[in-house]
Amino acid sequence: MAQSKKVALITGANRGIGFETAKQLGEQGVTVVLGSRKLSDAEAAAAKLKSAGTHAYGIQLDVTKAADRTAAYKFIEEHFGKLDILVNNAGIAAGDFFTNTTSKTTEDELKSVYETNFFSVVGLTQQLLPLIKKSDAGRIVNLSSILGSLALHADPKSPIAGSKLFSYNSSKAALNAFTIHLADELRNTPIKVNSVHPGWVKTEMGTDAAPMEIPDGAKTSVAAALLGPDGPSGHFIHLGQELPW
Repeated sequence: MAQSKKVALITGANRGIGFETAKQLGEQGVTVVLGSRKLSDAEAAAAKLKSAGTHAYGIQLDVTKAADRTAAYKFIEEHFGKLDILVNNAGIAAGDFFTNTTSKTTEDELKSVYETNFFSVVGLTQQLLPLIKKSDAGRIVNLSSILGSLALHADPKSPIAGSKLFSYNSSKAALNAFTIHLADELRNTPIKVNSVHPGWVKTEMGTDAAPMEIPDGAKTSVAAALLGPDGPSGHFIHLGQELPW
């Protein structure tokens, strides 16, 4: 069933920045589909937004499972006929951000982190791209991190110099490469693809030591999701500012 209202899919949307992104998009009149590894969590999160007047749906979407990605495609195709916004929010980390143990990083850790933070993002985006191409103004938002900046990591004086969690940081650098390449491929279309850094936010991953609250952490994702036709594509952004790759 096709519709004119904008439709967004947000992965990892049952809590934290993902849920807040869905909430803020809903407040802008966007229909939101919340993906979570557990259907019950997704439906509970969607119910909270529905109670506030948002058109919200919860679906089971473990981004690492091909069957869930296929089911998400079918759900969106059957209910809306298109997808205007894809927010690749789901992500994981393993290890200590402030202790450099690169030489001891295991293959299993790398595979686990990359499966969620990179390979699944590529797989889901590729699968949903036909639906995004049916939008008048498709937007793909990849939740990266300033910790994926190779330029800043190479500078011993940069603010992130002491945060050398190899598996996580390199997975976000790979995600940034995907953003650059996909944006270039789609440069002659209305679709815009950007990487965003939400900031260091008080989430389960960010911990209470983080300086930013969750509503502020979602602002960059929401802005990238709602970019106008003259907005950037193939950029790395935090609160409207460019970050170095």
